[in-house]
Amino acid sequence: MPGKKVLIIEDNEQNLYLITYLLENSGYEVTPARDGAQGCAMAEVVQPDVILLDIQLPGMDGYEVAKALRKKPLVKETPIVAVTSYAMPGDKEKALSAGCTGYIEKPIDPAVFIDQLEEHLV
Repeated sequence: MPGKKVLIIEDNEQNLYLITYLLENSGYEVTPARDGAQGCAMAEVVQPDVILLDIQLPGMDGYEVAKALRKKPLVKETPIVAVTSYAMPGDKEKALSAGCTGYIEKPIDPAVFIDQLEEHLV
C-alpha cells in the first residue's frame, strides 16, 4: 500500500535502518522515533496509517507506549504492530492487551515483512 505513512518507534539503529529500507523501497513514507516519549509526541503530528513499535525501549517500554497512544484521540484507532524479539509464551498476548493490534517477531524476515505489515492496514 504505497503512499501510506508509517511511524517506527525503535531505538536499535540496525533494526531501524532495515525496516526503513524495506518500507521506503515499497513506497511507504517513514517517520522514525528513537524512544517511546518521542514516538508518542510524533504520533499525533504525523498521524500515521500504522505504527511499528519496539517493546524493548529506553524509558517507557513498548507496553507503556501502546497504552499511552490508545489515549490520544488522533491515533487511538491507528493500528499498532509490536515488532519485538520477545517471543516467549504470553508475550504476544501481553502486547495485544496493552493496545497493540498485531505482532511481528524479530529478527524480521525481509522476504515477508511487508506482507506481514500490510495485514494490519485497511
